Amino acid sequence: MTREKIRTSDAPQPAGNYSQGIRLGNLVWTAGFGPQDPVTGAIASSVADQTRQVLRNVAATLAAADLTLDDVVKTTVHLADLADFAEFNEAYGEFFGDPKPARTTVGSVLAGIKVEIDVVAGRV
Repeated sequence: MTREKIRTSDAPQPAGNYSQGIRLGNLVWTAGFGPQDPVTGAIASSVADQTRQVLRNVAATLAAADLTLDDVVKTTVHLADLADFAEFNEAYGEFFGDPKPARTTVGSVLAGIKVEIDVVAGRV
């Protein structure tokens, strides 16, 4: 199997030496996306709005790989403050149907943002 780089202008561009996503066979792994609007660079203030933008960024990258959020099997979420979990969880739930992906949520994130999410997605 060959690794394929996934790239789209509809999600924030990498700020370092990494890819927005990588496909290997039927699976795609995304980078951890923050809440930056890919056009303006703006970052919303609330955890809920940041979560929504992060998931739009993830969805755009998956679309470049002909996948959708319905194909996500695993997410890893980083919250700057775990006290924001309820607000994050409500916004997150707007994006995923059943069965919901498996998820890990931890309390650590880069300075200046409240939410970062990466996913694994694929189809058989």
